[in-house]
Amino acid sequence: MQPSDKALVPFVSVDNMMRLIHHIGVERMITEIAAQIEDDFKRWESFDKTPRIPAHSPHGVIELMPTSDGEAYGFKYVNGHPKNTSEGLQTVTAFGLLADVYTGYPTLLTEMTMLTALRTAATSALVGKYLAPKNASTMAMIGNGAQSEFQCLAFKAMCGIETVRLYDIDPAATAKCAANLQGTGLKVVSCRSAEEAIEGAQIITTCTADKKYATILTDNMVGPGVHINAIGGDCPGKTELHGDILLRSDIFVEYPEQTRIEGEIQALDPDHPVTEMWQVITGQAEGRRDDRQITLFDSVGFAIEDFSALRYVKRAIEGTEFFEPLDMLADPDDPRDLFGMLMRAR
Repeated sequence: MQPSDKALVPFVSVDNMMRLIHHIGVERMITEIAAQIEDDFKRWESFDKTPRIPAHSPHGVIELMPTSDGEAYGFKYVNGHPKNTSEGLQTVTAFGLLADVYTGYPTLLTEMTMLTALRTAATSALVGKYLAPKNASTMAMIGNGAQSEFQCLAFKAMCGIETVRLYDIDPAATAKCAANLQGTGLKVVSCRSAEEAIEGAQIITTCTADKKYATILTDNMVGPGVHINAIGGDCPGKTELHGDILLRSDIFVEYPEQTRIEGEIQALDPDHPVTEMWQVITGQAEGRRDDRQITLFDSVGFAIEDFSALRYVKRAIEGTEFFEPLDMLADPDDPRDLFGMLMRAR
């Protein structure tokens, strides 16, 4: 029995996602995903919003991230297992789905390990466009794992960064990142300490993976006027910044109800003031005010960003070869005769 058109859902494999990225171009795709995120943040109030749903274990965390705008529904399955790299596995893997709210039928199934790296970088650089010092040219990239190159290219494409200063406690990770960034147009400086990496940097990105309270940046390392893009702390008990840095910074978040559980601000009082980025993007709140202000994006990732990335991919694959139809939905001739469909399949 051949599946009908109603049974088929577009599926984007890892291979096809990589082909799509190369077809569009890494920097262009990050920039276009950022534009989609920006558009969706401008209609923030139209979305269902909930903190992601975690299942914690001693080994890591598995999470579901759902949202809907009333017309489409989307979710991402994602894990975070820092110990995986020592076993030759990815720290983060993900897949995602879009569905039509009217019928409930899925309209896209896709890998999101690669796509999450793109959307995280897109979100970081989008926020940087609003909060980073004007004419910033140098970024410190502390933590040179799987996300680092995407972050560097995003800030180059969207914020005009020309130099990246790299540091990781594992020199092999820094060497990997530096090698991957050769030929991208960025000046790459490999550093021997976090202190060295932040010298002359107007933007500091921290992206480390250990599931523990860590101090990647101490208070004395952060001078006036910088923008901190803190993306490594993303679950309870996992942070990167000394608490005094938070007290000196103006803090910007995606969704406070989630960030207060998972972000750097889990270390602060529950009523510590923060600004939601959608309000900055819509002009309802102020972003960077002056050259001495320290801005901190306490990023944990939010479902609307994944929804935006899924919508982008759904459009991007139309009329291309970068997907395959997946026989995913039962489609009996009579919607009430599912058993008959099974029997006829003999």
